[in-house]
Amino acid sequence: MENHEIKPAEGSMKRRELLKVLGTGTAAALVPFPAGADPGPGPAARVATAGAAAETYQPKILTAHEWKTIRVLSDIIIPADERSGSATQAGVPEFIDDWLDFRRGLLLDQIRGGLTWLDMECNRLYQHDFVECSEAEQKQILDRIAFPAKASPEDAPAVAFFNRLRDLVVSGFFSSRMGVQDLPYLGNKMVAEWTGCPREVVAKIRENAEKQVPSLGL
Repeated sequence: MENHEIKPAEGSMKRRELLKVLGTGTAAALVPFPAGADPGPGPAARVATAGAAAETYQPKILTAHEWKTIRVLSDIIIPADERSGSATQAGVPEFIDDWLDFRRGLLLDQIRGGLTWLDMECNRLYQHDFVECSEAEQKQILDRIAFPAKASPEDAPAVAFFNRLRDLVVSGFFSSRMGVQDLPYLGNKMVAEWTGCPREVVAKIRENAEKQVPSLGL
């Protein structure tokens, strides 16, 4: 969106519709499939190979600009560190696009509306789309919506959008091969004999439980 002109992408919503859908998409992921419906394998089962196909991946539901923005946001939420690669290296944008195409409905509208809000606010404040802003500008706009307890009431719909996007990024990353190795998650293993839960694990569980008691008011 150059020359200070905000041009809505094909299929995008008008401003009066934007704030309405930003706050309503949360329910979409909770709607179960009708009885007898076949949802297919789902994106979580397919994300393991998404990273390898990143260079040839063609978005199913996201526009080219939305796809670029999702990639930038994903790596801001989960950047590369000494343990593992970034969200995009794990195939998270592919996971998100696949999931949004899989579910559609209000969830897609909420994510699409949130991406539009980001560009509108960035154009208003910095005269650039979000992806064209500096890291400092991106941080400034995201700091407004990343912490619900500190956010202004007028930013509440955008906060809901970012929370949902962050959930998708984290879900995509930790259901990928890279994320599973990062945990590290050992999974279920066959054992010749069950001797009970290791004492150190039981002790750790009890320690964590005791720490939680004060916060629960018990």
